[in-house]
Amino acid sequence: MNVPIEAAAAGLWAVEITDLVKTFGSFTAVDHISLTVNRGEIFGFLGPNGAGKSTTIRMLCGILAPSSGRGKVSGFDIFTQAEKIKQNIGYMSQKFSLYEDLTVEENLNFFSGIYTILPSLIPERKEWVLKMAGLQEKRLAITRNLAGGWKQRLALGCAILHEPSILFLDEPTSGVDPLSRRQFWDLIYEMAGKGVTIFVTTHYLDEAEYCDRLALINQGRIIALGTPAELKSGHMPEDVWELETERLVEALGFLKGIAGTPLEPLLRGVAVFGNTLHVVTAKGADLASVIPALLARRQISVSRLEKIEPSLEDVFVALVEEKKQNLL
Repeated sequence: MNVPIEAAAAGLWAVEITDLVKTFGSFTAVDHISLTVNRGEIFGFLGPNGAGKSTTIRMLCGILAPSSGRGKVSGFDIFTQAEKIKQNIGYMSQKFSLYEDLTVEENLNFFSGIYTILPSLIPERKEWVLKMAGLQEKRLAITRNLAGGWKQRLALGCAILHEPSILFLDEPTSGVDPLSRRQFWDLIYEMAGKGVTIFVTTHYLDEAEYCDRLALINQGRIIALGTPAELKSGHMPEDVWELETERLVEALGFLKGIAGTPLEPLLRGVAVFGNTLHVVTAKGADLASVIPALLARRQISVSRLEKIEPSLEDVFVALVEEKKQNLL
């Protein structure tokens, strides 16, 4: 894939922002965030809905004007060179920006015109996208009749028709099934393997494992930044235990009610994780026999309890709780 000469010569960082702020009246959606994204890396921007992810990505794409701070995308200033940025990036929004009444091929024709691709290059680009996205057999299908996973692939294809050097994906896997999510990430890996920088926002914390580096954002502020391994090893001072029981809700309620008991300093938190509980304890605290004994008094049997490596969700919850405590 060819990277535009302008973008390739623009500098070291694909994205560079410092103290970026966006306010809407008295509400601060993005609160003095700073980060850099290397060229060719998959950078994840993770956090719950309403954390400020989409607002940030819209500022980086030249769609929304920042309130203050500094920033460059592909070397172009986000305040003064928004149009230059739009020419050098691909953008896939939360809601698929497709024309439902058009066929797959007609959508590709339309976006080829939007990106002012030379007419002589359009057939080659379309075939490349159709092959990449596995849409050759669906080129004549009406877009509204496509399943969510296929619409997702088409939206990605439309965003990369002009071979951008940076691809911004805003919640690209929201609302699609797990298999489609996995297949979509295979396409992202393919793009990154060809030198494209990927900046992806998501609230699926399991997807963070696919990223080279990531930032965790909450209430408009970055609360952690690093590789998945760095975040799990450097931002989790407690131990995490995984507990299995048939009476999950009752066990959760009891363990959350430990506050005010002698165990409170050792038992730091508990949360549902799939069909198990993740119990956070003080580092080195051995509660392997204590917790089952406590639950047994409430006729709650434990089928499994073992110490595990913390997940990124554990890290995120711990960091959010830490921020809350610091504000008290």
